[in-house]
Amino acid sequence: MGRASAVALWGLTGKIVSIEASVSAGLPGIDIVGLPDASVSESRKRLRAALAYLGKPVATQHLTINLTPGTVPKIGTGFDLGIAVAVLKALSLITNDDTGNVIHCGEIGLDGRIRPVTGVLPSLHTALQAGFDRFVVPIGNADEARLIGRARVLPVASLAEVVNAYGGSMAVPALPTVLEMDRPVPVSPELHDLSEVQGQAEGRFGLEVAAAGGHNLLMRGTPGAGKTLLAQCLPGILPPLGDDEAVEVATVRSLRGELDGSEGLDHRPPFEAPHHRSTASALIGGRRPGTVGVLSRAHRGVLFMDEAPEFSRDVLEALRQPMESRRVHIHRAWGSMVLPASFQLIMAANPCPCGVGMAGAGADCRCTPLDKRRYRNRLSGPLLDRVDLQLELFPVSPADLRIGGDQETSTTVAARVLEARNRQAERFADCAWKLNAEAPGTWLREHFALTPSDLSDLDRALDTGRITMRGYDRVLRVATTLADLAGKPGPDPDTMRMALALRTQES
Repeated sequence: MGRASAVALWGLTGKIVSIEASVSAGLPGIDIVGLPDASVSESRKRLRAALAYLGKPVATQHLTINLTPGTVPKIGTGFDLGIAVAVLKALSLITNDDTGNVIHCGEIGLDGRIRPVTGVLPSLHTALQAGFDRFVVPIGNADEARLIGRARVLPVASLAEVVNAYGGSMAVPALPTVLEMDRPVPVSPELHDLSEVQGQAEGRFGLEVAAAGGHNLLMRGTPGAGKTLLAQCLPGILPPLGDDEAVEVATVRSLRGELDGSEGLDHRPPFEAPHHRSTASALIGGRRPGTVGVLSRAHRGVLFMDEAPEFSRDVLEALRQPMESRRVHIHRAWGSMVLPASFQLIMAANPCPCGVGMAGAGADCRCTPLDKRRYRNRLSGPLLDRVDLQLELFPVSPADLRIGGDQETSTTVAARVLEARNRQAERFADCAWKLNAEAPGTWLREHFALTPSDLSDLDRALDTGRITMRGYDRVLRVATTLADLAGKPGPDPDTMRMALALRTQES
């Protein structure tokens, strides 16, 4: 009996799979049981060809391979290496008896080379939590696996190397090493510096507040007002990710096959800008088990939706639940899955279909009042209620361009943002949340001991229907961020009024 271990991933989480292999009398062949999918079942053909290439054919033997627990679906070619090790042990080509305590991950080529696979990083996380600390991975995934310092990783290039590592003896064929897999080509976002933004003092300030507190932001304005440029400046003023957050982002990229760990962890916040024709499935993911959508790719970063009203209603409404829970719950015919989606939403929108229907933008608007109302209503009340900052940006005037002057750079603004973030880190040191945008309103009211006079402006806005109860708490969060930026100990009536002014859209 040969044994090995692997990980069955289900999204970013997984379960340990024990692989058993036995040789028995009967018709020659290989049977795999234990709920394998098509790609796992096909591993028997790859294994048979690889062993024959290495001079160890199994054409005259019957092999039974069992994957336990049998109730967990096994998906992907990453099980190839574990199955091969169990079979090699059953055939006595491996003498080491400890193979069952090692996690194996990799795809086998017909010539015995070990090819890189996706999802190595989440597999290692699952195994470490289950008490495993030794791993055999393809050499093409070695840098990725070493991102977790606690893991003892053995990178291998061929099945012969695995046999030799486990005490067997097999000649290593002289073949080129498969160092990389066919990764999706990442699209680098076009990012800018705040010094490039002319005028738009309110927009620049709103962006700084959004960055400091992690708040969602909507910018309405005519074409050319600078909405997209401001959004592309946001990553430049956000603090770098912490190590734990960077690992979370790397785990998502690993599942998509986009992770290149050769340069270590990437501490830059992700920036995703989907096209307005994107479908709800593309944003949420989960069309197939393990597929990750745009919302999860923006985890711990920025999701920018330019021309937000042009997105389909299904896409826009699909944002609501992840904005609250910071997770994506996927339910499909193949099962259920939860993916992380803690993103900061930035939306840009025109004021009307033709784009110029805003006071001060000129008199050429061709849209009727009904057209404007319908266009604005594409962003529903419940969605807008979850957007903390809602700004109207007007075109930059010729006078603003003539005045010009040196604008603050992203580096200068980033220093203020980092200082505000440090205040939040100290305040929320013992809490499950880290940013003002995540803090419950009840906690803020109790922590700052806010009096009725402090909350009078918010109470009045709530009584008149200008904001909802959800909006009430969100205004309070923005007021707390404004206090952090101003160096105040907590929100006061002035920051409350300013926070209300930064939420100009009616919820």
